[in-house]
Amino acid sequence: MALNVCARLSRIIPRALASRNVISVTRPLAAGSCWTHLRRLQHNSVIRYEGGLLRHFSSSSKPSIDVSYEQLKKLLVARSGVVIDVREPWELREYGNIPGSINVPLAQVNGSLQLSPEEFKEKYGGDMPSHSQNIVFTCLAGVRSKTALEAAVSLGYTNVQHYPGGWKDWAEHEIIQTKK
Repeated sequence: MALNVCARLSRIIPRALASRNVISVTRPLAAGSCWTHLRRLQHNSVIRYEGGLLRHFSSSSKPSIDVSYEQLKKLLVARSGVVIDVREPWELREYGNIPGSINVPLAQVNGSLQLSPEEFKEKYGGDMPSHSQNIVFTCLAGVRSKTALEAAVSLGYTNVQHYPGGWKDWAEHEIIQTKK
């Protein structure tokens, strides 16, 4: 039965992704395993299907998905991207927020990135990022921002990063800088 499911998936996945400029790259199946390599033409990267998970691999020298405090600060000063804080509104009230960030709670990220720009601005008070615009997700400590990043990538956003230190790291740096 598992081989039957594997055979069906290896035919369905390439067809489903064909509309996204993805082609199948075949490789002999190892005994007892089931996976298919897919190659994205736009980004020259490989997605590996393995037991219900799509994993993304790349041989290109793309920038890291992690952003440091200094990089985030430069991005905010230059206004060269959108910073989305995925914490709940009560967390922003209790702990504070990164100036210039837009609050979109994690549970709403998937739906919010599918809204029209007008609806996004009305609901969240900031401009909706385009699919190619630099987006940095942040949260309290970097866990939820990574989940938001994965959701954005699944929706076709190509230039997404996250701030793994989150609000905790931001606050530490800001306190240190204000004491100097």
